[in-house]
Amino acid sequence: MNRKSVRLVYPEGKQKAFTLSYDDGNVADRKLVGIFNKNKLKGTFHLNSGPILDPEDSWHIKGDEVKDLYAGHEVSIHTLTHPYPDRVAKNIQFYEIVEDRRNLERLCGYAVRGMSYPMGTWNQDSLDILKAADIVYSRTTRATNSFALPENWLLWHPTAHQSHHILELADRFLGEDRDLSTLYVWGHSFEFDRNPDNELNNWKMMEEFCEKMSGHDNIWYATNIEIYDYITAQSRLYYTMDLSKVTNPSAIPVWIKVNGTTVRIPGGATVEI
Repeated sequence: MNRKSVRLVYPEGKQKAFTLSYDDGNVADRKLVGIFNKNKLKGTFHLNSGPILDPEDSWHIKGDEVKDLYAGHEVSIHTLTHPYPDRVAKNIQFYEIVEDRRNLERLCGYAVRGMSYPMGTWNQDSLDILKAADIVYSRTTRATNSFALPENWLLWHPTAHQSHHILELADRFLGEDRDLSTLYVWGHSFEFDRNPDNELNNWKMMEEFCEKMSGHDNIWYATNIEIYDYITAQSRLYYTMDLSKVTNPSAIPVWIKVNGTTVRIPGGATVEI
């Protein structure tokens, strides 16, 4: 009996994924989005809709530019007014999350399903509220320095902050040969203006990093929600016992490698392998 080797891979058989995550919706996002677009990268932008909808606020972007500015990227929750989640009452935390989602969906025109924790803090109430509000992932600020996917999507720990030697991190990631390897960098666009003389956290460094990460055939450039949706669909695949067929009950296509050959399983299809 010939044994089959079945490996999980990203779309089109790609080994790796790269995603970026930025908080607060500062006006410097305009420049950062331009850098991402130039290099054909994708980011997730976690926004506080309270100040964005305040006509007197000049530090944040404006509500009427959200849809166009972040087109091709992902808009995600960061709470309405940016409180510490673990320092407010449960009903306040619920309001902060739900109202932010409601506002952002009106601004961007689609269902908002992700979040990042303000100040990187959370408690059990946070997790319960996110589940009740149908939020499927939330990013922390706890750097792992690894390229692993999260064990709990509501506690998605990133690889590193933008200031943590990410040029060296990129070299390590690009040199790694492992399926489903994922580089996740997060930060704040306003930090680049705040630290112009910091060689590890300025616009020049970020532009160099994005150029280094751009254009690799074995990397899937994705938003946070795209990675979540893909891995979730992939986890729902089911196989016959002899590995002769695989079924994808999800709506989106999923890829695997069988004895080194990339196989596409369309949504709702059963494929012989």
